[in-house]
Amino acid sequence: MRPILVATNFSERSNNAVLYAASLAQVFNSKLILFNAFRLPVHAANSRLTVKSMDGLIKKNSDKLKDQALNLSKAFDIDVEYECKYVDLEQEIEHLMEVNNSRLLVMGMSPKSMEQNLLGNPTTTLISMRKFPVLAVPLNAKFSGIKNVLFACDLMEAIPLKSLARLRQIAMQLQSNVTVFHVENKINELLSKGEVLQNIDNELEPITHIYKNVKSNAVIEEIEKEIKASKADLLVMIPKKYGFWESIVHKSKTRVMASGINIPLLSIAVE
Repeated sequence: MRPILVATNFSERSNNAVLYAASLAQVFNSKLILFNAFRLPVHAANSRLTVKSMDGLIKKNSDKLKDQALNLSKAFDIDVEYECKYVDLEQEIEHLMEVNNSRLLVMGMSPKSMEQNLLGNPTTTLISMRKFPVLAVPLNAKFSGIKNVLFACDLMEAIPLKSLARLRQIAMQLQSNVTVFHVENKINELLSKGEVLQNIDNELEPITHIYKNVKSNAVIEEIEKEIKASKADLLVMIPKKYGFWESIVHKSKTRVMASGINIPLLSIAVE
């Protein structure tokens, strides 16, 4: 099976994401790859470090990864590899996903804050790249199976068939039920979208799935309410692609949801 890549900076939030990724690797019978993009502390970056000092700092992080990999392999009975590099996180992640043919990137989810809404974070940056599936895991999320999946989507637009195929594959392996959730201020317009609904039905078969539609202008708030109402274990979204000027006006709903919710968010964009 294709491996799962998890990025970590050894924080509490990252460590929890690593454990969640290890549980998924166990269910999927996949290899787990731990990755740390090494960043110099501010005081070190402003000073002149020798090559020996730099090597020492990288070795320190590599040793942490090695210990973590050994413990995970033993605890979850999975194959675990690790890699530590002094590189730009976003660029190296894209490279590692490609060379390892990874099925999924797992990262910790940042808490909701004004700073996150304005500037984002590494997780939302990678989601916005729309290059590969990204699973953002909040601090308090613990894996105990994924029974209910909430697929929040825009039924007024065509949904990529490859994205639906990914959702079907994941739901089948996790033995999950799927709720297709749509928020629109003109529900009656859905009556003309029979082809979209038929494509979803075809691509999600044989997964048990239902549709829920809510009439509202407050998309984010309705998704948050439905997470609680449906007792969802996983939220799935497809980030939209915006041009430069559109990105200034529109705030990605997937990016907003990638901070501060209590369940993992899976972005399954497929180019």
